[in-house]
Amino acid sequence: MHGMPQLTRRDVLAGSSSLITAAAATAFGAEPTSGVARRLKVLVTGAHPDDPESGCGGTIARYVDAGHDVAVLYLTRGEAGIKRKTHDEAAAIRTAEAERACKILGARPLFAGQIDGATEVTPARYADYLRLVAAEAPDVIFTQWPIDTHRDHRACSLLTFDAWLAGGRKAALYYYEVDLGDQTHHFHPTDYVDVTAVETRLHDACFAHVSQKPEGDFWTKFNAPMLRFRGMEAGCALAEAYVHHEQSPRGRLPS
Repeated sequence: MHGMPQLTRRDVLAGSSSLITAAAATAFGAEPTSGVARRLKVLVTGAHPDDPESGCGGTIARYVDAGHDVAVLYLTRGEAGIKRKTHDEAAAIRTAEAERACKILGARPLFAGQIDGATEVTPARYADYLRLVAAEAPDVIFTQWPIDTHRDHRACSLLTFDAWLAGGRKAALYYYEVDLGDQTHHFHPTDYVDVTAVETRLHDACFAHVSQKPEGDFWTKFNAPMLRFRGMEAGCALAEAYVHHEQSPRGRLPS
């Protein structure tokens, strides 16, 4: 995928901030040609409860604080995500956690009805997923990186990409990461969002997923270091990073 030049630590430390901010030069919530701010509809898709919060929870909070509408579409309810729990038991627990996380961030939770660990990418699933995305009519879409190691992440990414294509490529399309190289491979950001000011809500939304033991796993081991590292690249304390699909509209990110 082509786009902005790959950013190195040396670029950042040398003060090459223009590389970071060029992609987000448009005013937040403004169309590139008109400059007129408007309320955006934002859709964040993720394979499991906790994926959207891990990858772009701070960005969700930034959108909500600016008055935009954000929906989070979970492909599954995390049925296979709690040891020694049945699928139904785990789904009930993790659905409640996702709803709590969305309430903290100010987003609307939606569920696509697939099963954790058994997601499908078929013509019927494409059609079902397209209906859900089309109903939201998003101006901006965030989804998982298509070569994450988890099959469900890849399924989510493909289904979302297909819905974006079917929607006429009108939405700005961004891919997010869930860690620094453990599950998300070969991720070279084109855009950054400063989430320093919403750190508390981002932390609390991730910690709403109690069943996933965030204090010793995805927050402490993965999220916190990722936020600091991307912040260093972006020249702020904490940042979330994205890869922009070059054939989608530019801008529409918190600036």
